[in-house]
Amino acid sequence: MAEIIPKGMWFEELTPGLVVQHALRRTVTEADNVQFTVATMNPAPLHLDFAYAETTQFGKPLVNSMFTIALVVGLSVHELTHGTTVANLGFEKVNFPAPVFHGDTIRVESEVLEARPSKSQNDRGIVIFEHRGYNQDDVLVCTAVRQAMMHRRPA
Repeated sequence: MAEIIPKGMWFEELTPGLVVQHALRRTVTEADNVQFTVATMNPAPLHLDFAYAETTQFGKPLVNSMFTIALVVGLSVHELTHGTTVANLGFEKVNFPAPVFHGDTIRVESEVLEARPSKSQNDRGIVIFEHRGYNQDDVLVCTAVRQAMMHRRPA
């Protein structure tokens, strides 16, 4: 099995108030939206039916919000948690203040809201992140507050 080389940050580096501007961005395509929506068994016409979507206030299909949150968290992984996370523990709050459309390019910033050592295992800690996703016009399209269990730096 190939070794994973950690590129993320260790628990000790994740201090409250730290804001990381993630380098990777991603343009969302129609194929992304259709494949994700179909794979997750979501038949909502707002995501799949162009004729129906034209009759809505948006005038075109919306990108599935579950894809949006997955992308926002995914874009944070390289600098933040790649190889340094034990597990994702949950989401406390997720908001979609503006829609995402095919062709939008998403960028992400993450802030460490809280960090505490694990009470039961001294080789890890719990970190609460807030991830914020913006489109190419700097419109906030997603916020997500999540808890992750993070490894401490190896001795």
